[in-house]
Amino acid sequence: MRFKLLLVFLVSTGALYAQQQPFSAAQLFKNEKTNVWHTLPTVSGWADDSHYLLLKDKKTYSIDAKTGQEGEDTRKSDWKVSPPLSALAGANSQNPTVSPDGKWLAFTRDSKDLYLKNLGNNEEKRLTSDGSETVYNGYAAWVYWEEVLGRNTQHKAFWWSPDSKYLAFMRFDEAKVPVFAIAGATGQHGYLERQRYPKPGDPNPLVQMGLVEVASGKIVWADFDANADHYFGTPFWTPDSKALWMQLKNRAQDNLKLLAVDPATGRKTELVSESQKTWVDWLTTVHFLPDGKHFIRQSDESGWMHLYLHTMDGRLKNPITSGNYTVTGLSLIDAKNGWVYFTARKENSARIDLYKVKLDGKGLQRLTFGDYTHQVQVSPGGSYFITTYSNLQTPPKMALLDKTGKMIRELGDAKGPDFDKFTVARTELVRVPTPDGFQLPVMIKYPTNFDPNKKYPVLISIYGGPNAGRVYDRWNFSPQEQWYAQDGLLQVGIDHRASGHFGKTGQNFMHRNLGKWEMEDYSTAVNWLIEKGLVDPRKVAITGGSYGGYVTALALTRGADVFTHGIANFGVMDWHLYDSEYTERFMDTPAENPDGYRESSVLTYADRLKGTLRIVHGTMDDNVHMQNSIQLVDKLEDLNKHFEFMVYPGARHGFGTKGKHAQAETARFIYRYLLEKPFPAEIWQ
Repeated sequence: MRFKLLLVFLVSTGALYAQQQPFSAAQLFKNEKTNVWHTLPTVSGWADDSHYLLLKDKKTYSIDAKTGQEGEDTRKSDWKVSPPLSALAGANSQNPTVSPDGKWLAFTRDSKDLYLKNLGNNEEKRLTSDGSETVYNGYAAWVYWEEVLGRNTQHKAFWWSPDSKYLAFMRFDEAKVPVFAIAGATGQHGYLERQRYPKPGDPNPLVQMGLVEVASGKIVWADFDANADHYFGTPFWTPDSKALWMQLKNRAQDNLKLLAVDPATGRKTELVSESQKTWVDWLTTVHFLPDGKHFIRQSDESGWMHLYLHTMDGRLKNPITSGNYTVTGLSLIDAKNGWVYFTARKENSARIDLYKVKLDGKGLQRLTFGDYTHQVQVSPGGSYFITTYSNLQTPPKMALLDKTGKMIRELGDAKGPDFDKFTVARTELVRVPTPDGFQLPVMIKYPTNFDPNKKYPVLISIYGGPNAGRVYDRWNFSPQEQWYAQDGLLQVGIDHRASGHFGKTGQNFMHRNLGKWEMEDYSTAVNWLIEKGLVDPRKVAITGGSYGGYVTALALTRGADVFTHGIANFGVMDWHLYDSEYTERFMDTPAENPDGYRESSVLTYADRLKGTLRIVHGTMDDNVHMQNSIQLVDKLEDLNKHFEFMVYPGARHGFGTKGKHAQAETARFIYRYLLEKPFPAEIWQ
C-alpha cells in the first residue's frame, strides 16, 4: 500500500515539477550560486551545562541556552604557542604525544622504538632498543593498525596513564608473519615493497604489553604468554591510574576477556568474559562512573547492542537497556541524578534518536522528536542538548532542547529560499520482505521526470560488509546523484539482514558463509523492484569498493541471473587472500571451514558471468592486494569470458590521485550501458 501511495504522490507532483527547473551542471559541479541551501550554525561543543559554543566570523562565542544571549568566549585557554610536536620529537619520529600533565613527550622513532622527552630540560630517554625490521615498540603492525586499533591511530600503540606516571605500549614481533611483495612500476627497474601481511591461517604478530614507569624508565611486562596466539585490543586506563584494563581475544575471536593489569607488577585480574557462538567484537570504550565503583560496558551478546552496569570488580549489576534495538552510543552519564543519556536505533532501525534511562534500567524516555534521524550534542550536566535532524525528504535543521525534550528554539535550517524552485530528486525508504521474514531497508532515489509507466535502468551502490549498513532515513543530497536523476537513472541502496538493522541476530547469518546472504537479500530486493515495474531487468547495475567490490563481482557471477552490469572496485575476490583478523572473525580459518571459503569465493562462480563486469584495482593496494583482481582476471581469461579491466598505477586502497579519472570512467560506463546517451564529457573534465 505504501508503495502505491508513493506512486500516486510522484504522479501528483508532476505538475509541481513542471513549474520547477533542473540544476545546471555549473550549479551542481562548479558551485554556481543557487540560494537553495543555508549553512547551519557551527556548534563546537559546550562551555558548561548552560552555555554552548558557537563558531562565527572566526571567533568563538558562548551562547546562553536559556536566553540566547551571545557573548565572546572568555575562558582561559591552555594552548600555548610552541614548536610543533614533530619538531620536538625530532627526525623520523611518529605520533608525538604529550603526557596529561604536560611534562613529557612520548613518540616512536623509525617505527621501531619508543622514546620519552622531558619537556622541561629537553632530555631524551630511549625506552626500548630491540626494534628491528620485524620488531616494533609502540608502533602497530599492519594488521593491528587496520583491524584492531584503527586507521585513525596512525599506527600509534602507546597510551598515557591519566596521572602521567605510566606509559603503556604494545610490542609487536612479526618475524613469523609471511611477507607479501607489492611491485612498484616507476623508474627504469621498478621496485618491491615487502609487507608483513598475515592471511587466513597464517602466523599473526606476537604481541606483548609493556608498562613503563616514567620516572625510572623501568618496563614491566603484563603477565601474558609472549608466544600465545591471541589478540590484544585497545586498552583503557582507569581514571585513578591504578590499573590498565586490557582486552584479550582468542584466535577464534569467539571469546573476549576484559582484564585489569597492575602497572607496577604486570599481574592481571579477569573482570569480564564474553563468549558467542559466532564472534565477539572489540569494546570501543569503557565508561567509568565518577563514584569509582562502577563502569558501563557495551555488548551485543543478547543479539542486540546494549548497555550493562558493572561493579569495578567486573560483576554485572544490571542491564541498563534491553530489547530488540541497537544502542549506537553513550552520550552522557548524569551520575548525580542517576541518568544515562544514549543514542539508539529504536523507533526505526534507519533512524537515530536520543534517550535517557535510569542506571537501574527504569524510566526509559525518548528525548528527540518526529520521524527524523538526530545527531546530538548533550550539555555536560544533561540540562540541554542540541540536535541536527533530517530525513530523506527534509533538509537538515538544528534545534536546542531541554532535558525533557522540550524545544527551546530553532537554531538553523539548511533549506534556502529558492529550494522549491528546483526539482530536487525525491528519495524514499521502503521495506522489502524476504521469504523468511526480514524487512530489508531499501532507499530509492527517483528520476526527476519519473513516469510510473516506464521501466528505468538502476544503479545500486553498496558496501555490504557485516554491520556496515548505508540505508538511513536522513537527508541525502549529492550533486552527482542529482545529475544522474535528472538524466533518468534510478539509484538504489539496499541493506541486507546482516547490515546492522537487525542487530547481531542478523549479523550472525554471515558466520562462515560470507556472500551467501548478501546475494540472496540483494536479489530479493531487485526482483521486488522489477515486479513493481520500476526497473528495466536488462539494466541492473551494481557498484562498490573494497567489500563492495567483492559483492559487485559476486553479483555478476553468483547472482548473474539478476545483475547485468557491475563495476567492482579493489575488491576481495577470494577470502584466502585477505588478512587474518578480519576474515577469520567471520569465516574461521581455511582449515576449519574449507567449504565456506570455496562457496564464498568469486572464482568459484566465474563461469556464470554473462553481463558486463568492469574490474578496477590499484597496483600498490596494501589492504586488498591487486592479487585478488589478478586471480579473477586469470580465471575469466581461461574461461574465455568478456570483461573490462582498469588498472591504476601506484594507487593504494582507493583511487588516490586517480579519483577524478575513476569518477569519469564510472560516468562513461553509466551513460554507455545504462542511460544509452552521449557522455557529457565537459562535466568530468
